[in-house]
Amino acid sequence: MVEIKLNRPRDAATLILYKKIGHNLEILMGCRDNKHAFMPNRYVFPGGAVDKADRFVKTANELRTDVWYNLSKSCSRSRARALAAAAVRETWEETGLRLAKKQSLDKPDKIQESWRGFHQNNYAPAFQSLDFVCRAITPPGRPRRFNARFFVAPATEIIGKISGNGELSDINWFTIKQAKQLPIPDITKYVLDNLPTWLEVKGKRQQTPLLKRVGKQFVEMTE
Repeated sequence: MVEIKLNRPRDAATLILYKKIGHNLEILMGCRDNKHAFMPNRYVFPGGAVDKADRFVKTANELRTDVWYNLSKSCSRSRARALAAAAVRETWEETGLRLAKKQSLDKPDKIQESWRGFHQNNYAPAFQSLDFVCRAITPPGRPRRFNARFFVAPATEIIGKISGNGELSDINWFTIKQAKQLPIPDITKYVLDNLPTWLEVKGKRQQTPLLKRVGKQFVEMTE
């Protein structure tokens, strides 16, 4: 019997940091180098796969009710929390920027290794600053597949200066027009095209789209 290995998508999360300069919307992006198997030499939003420790991180506050609600359409509450944590942690690792607030840490010696640097000086993830705007699944047949959730947060909520761990180069703020002129993945272009409309939602977001690739196009499905 031939064993068939399923290339199942791995949970991942992305954080789109944005700021408004006059009438322009600027987005933080960086370039993945050619050593990466996934999207080499492409400009992307910071983010990455969920780590086991992300489920247990100490936070300064929790996700808003509407964000919980929309995430829960495709995952459990603990899994939703891990996804939010992964978005914040990966962004900090790749860009040096913390979405955080001060929080007393009861047992600093119990902090998981992947979160120790983030928690220095009593910083903890500020989940309440996150909004969840869409989910996208890498199509079958790719060497690496991700079930990715896209979060957004305003630049006014971040702490620190751009540095990063080397996974991204040329980390900078780009207008949407500038970003679309860079070498970017198709999914990134789709998100950039729709982001201004998604950010116009005031108050509680009632639903978020699931993006699936059908042929050469993305199709929005309601969660």
